[in-house]
Amino acid sequence: MKRVWLGILLIGIAFDAQAVGSLANIQIIDRDTGNVLPTYRCRGEYWVAGTPGARYSIKVQNHRGQRLLAVTAVDGINVISGETGAWGQSGYVLGAGEGYEITGWRKSDAEIAGFNFTSAGRSYAERTGRPANIGVIGVALFLERPAQVSQYVPLDQKSEESSRDRSEDAARAAPQSPAAVPSSPKLAGAQPLSNMAPAEKLGTGHGAREASYVQNTQFDRLSSTPNEVIKIRYDSFENLVAMGVVPSRPAWRPGPNPFPDSSSPRYVPDPPGG
Repeated sequence: MKRVWLGILLIGIAFDAQAVGSLANIQIIDRDTGNVLPTYRCRGEYWVAGTPGARYSIKVQNHRGQRLLAVTAVDGINVISGETGAWGQSGYVLGAGEGYEITGWRKSDAEIAGFNFTSAGRSYAERTGRPANIGVIGVALFLERPAQVSQYVPLDQKSEESSRDRSEDAARAAPQSPAAVPSSPKLAGAQPLSNMAPAEKLGTGHGAREASYVQNTQFDRLSSTPNEVIKIRYDSFENLVAMGVVPSRPAWRPGPNPFPDSSSPRYVPDPPGG
């Protein structure tokens, strides 16, 4: 069944190695500095460290030669509809080789409320009574079902080829193998690695309104389950250190000086008395 999805306007995006995903690359960007947030991998999960108060965005780059649907959730909430995240909801449709930057909660076809890192207590999820999945970004990627093309064959071949066509149609409509489909039915984050976080965890706020234009389009999913799910968890750097996700930053100490008594030039001194 066809449903209406939001399709992006053509926007080119450049990506570097700090990306996660196969069908598409996903990056988390600090919009205040323009830097890609480093991705840390720990115990099978990806993490990024956010700075409280900083604005951020989610960049998606389609690597396929066909359209791709990206259903995106932040803190367990769909970024377009505001519903508690589920695979069957609205997403962004990217053309072949196309990229897009998701900068906030969509308010209309022309406006968003920007993403920003904030304390969990001030996050949009907490303020709407859904704090269970604060600290996770999820992108569920769907391939599009190929369009059917009418073919005409001689009458004496129709019976044999009609049977073959039905078999091929069934194969195309079948979901991909279980190995390509995540076992979890949710976009929600896993349990914390530990309870050692020294400060309140980060969440995503409902920031300032910004112009952001999209248009509606049709997208027929190849299957009801995603072809790939990408999950990136986030928290402050200090909390990630406390949880053992990243090593602590060593205190800076000046390196040894091979000529410690030569830090400034010396000349002939004046005689005593001037």
